[in-house]
Amino acid sequence: MQNRKSRHKPLPPATHYHNKLLRGFAVSMFIIFLSLGLGIAGYHFFGHLNFVDSLLNASMILTGMGPVNPMTSIAGKIFASIYALYSGLAFLVIVGFTFAPAYQRFMHRFHLSIEDTDEEEKGKLHK
Repeated sequence: MQNRKSRHKPLPPATHYHNKLLRGFAVSMFIIFLSLGLGIAGYHFFGHLNFVDSLLNASMILTGMGPVNPMTSIAGKIFASIYALYSGLAFLVIVGFTFAPAYQRFMHRFHLSIEDTDEEEKGKLHK
């Protein structure tokens, strides 16, 4: 259940918001580079591609564009399908970490403006 007192807190300062944005961006970049590293290693070892082609395939799958080189080995095909499923989930997580601070600030500001409007209307009714 939501604490009533937290509903009436003022909007945090802009520096707090910028720190949250920076932290979310840093976490997103970490996930991107970790995912690319896993994809490059997998395509190199299971798909028998050189590192440049592995990077190309991993980045294309991670961004949702699709594979460039078809996998010929069974291990490569299994890895490619697992990596594609993982990439879809990673994309959603990355978007969440990137945009969560902006969404939270928007909702907080929107809630404050609704409360101000409600208080003004209550004041008009009591006059």
